[in-house]
Amino acid sequence: MSLQERINAELKPSIKNRDAVKTSAIRILIGEFQRQPEKNLTDQQVIALIKKLVKSEQELLALANRKDSDFIRILEGYLPQQASEDAIRSWIRENIDFAAFANRMQAMRPIMTHFGSSTDGNVVKKILQEFGD
Repeated sequence: MSLQERINAELKPSIKNRDAVKTSAIRILIGEFQRQPEKNLTDQQVIALIKKLVKSEQELLALANRKDSDFIRILEGYLPQQASEDAIRSWIRENIDFAAFANRMQAMRPIMTHFGSSTDGNVVKKILQEFGD
């Protein structure tokens, strides 16, 4: 079952359980799916949409001086498990030869290729900056 199918299938149970926040979040996601040129999205496309919605919500929360929302927690529940900073550091130590790059930030490509959607580019950037210290 694709991620899009899983999200669509969770709408009815959330309505039956009277979980208004989850129902609202799922409806927003389904609306985003319907706005896309392709109606059947890959898991990577769905993940990209969810990340975009999370980022947008975080920006709104920052403007309102709030830190957290149930909406973000629900959306993040559909994202793949994120790699820990320690796991990223460990992989970099074992697999990246900084001498092969003109600067540390050029190592972003192989790192992001390895970790894919299980890490955020900003986290990798922060870790790479620490390697120079």
